[in-house]
Amino acid sequence: MSKKHPVIAVTGSSGAGTTTVKRAFEHIFTREGIKAAVIEGDSFHRYDRAEMKVKMAEEGLSHFGPAANLFDKLAEVFKTYGETGAGERRYYLHSEEEAAEHNARLGTDKKPGEFTPWEPIPEGTDLMFYEGLHGLVKTDDVDVSQFVDLGIGVVPVVNLEWIQKIHRDNAERGYSADAIVDTILRRMPDYINYITPQFSRTDINFQRVATVDTSNPFIARDIPTPDESFVIIRFADPKKFDIDFPYLINMIPNSFMSRRNTIVVPGGKMGYAMEIILAPIIDRMMEQAKAD
Repeated sequence: MSKKHPVIAVTGSSGAGTTTVKRAFEHIFTREGIKAAVIEGDSFHRYDRAEMKVKMAEEGLSHFGPAANLFDKLAEVFKTYGETGAGERRYYLHSEEEAAEHNARLGTDKKPGEFTPWEPIPEGTDLMFYEGLHGLVKTDDVDVSQFVDLGIGVVPVVNLEWIQKIHRDNAERGYSADAIVDTILRRMPDYINYITPQFSRTDINFQRVATVDTSNPFIARDIPTPDESFVIIRFADPKKFDIDFPYLINMIPNSFMSRRNTIVVPGGKMGYAMEIILAPIIDRMMEQAKAD
């Protein structure tokens, strides 16, 4: 654990709501004048897009497991940054726009689906911010979670997660229903072994729960909207961050407590709730860093 160079990890599968968390952190960083070293989980995949397609077809690999990811490299980056405020990062190029931006910056000729070269993290950053699949992953060989100062889990209930995946893969990637189901089945062992256990190592979990029928996600015609959802916010240890539940209940309309360490908020208030909860935690982390 580091106080001078904190490491914050947001972990959750694509479509789970990690973008909302990332936006909340960006707002906090901007307001507080915090310079973050941003690390993207996709940049720690072991294979580029073309290579991964071959591995998926020939070996049945999924993006969730250690065979397809550089867990040791991720742990090294977290550890090095926590100790020194330095380290290396690279980018996975998702689109033509990202490729053009980084090629212009680095003088390279990389294509979408490829990685940029490893490069030094800029000097003078205040903290590291990771968003991806494996921020708190732990295997028999590697424990990434031990180097994280603030771990945030973002996960919908599994049927809602499947609905989001089905709609995304169909609309954005043109996958058939059968192909999507095959992907879910192929990924399931790695999901159970490497994704789900992370949410027991987080400091705070944000879990979205639909208030409409999602009992058969494979025939759902629509993704439940935020207004058709609640967000369950669970604190592993409320005392660690001095969580003031009466204050949160007062500040977030229509929220309530369901357990001594859990608050429930309307789905449409998820981003607002994140900022209300996380801003004081980040402030204290920065005060500790300055004190060191």
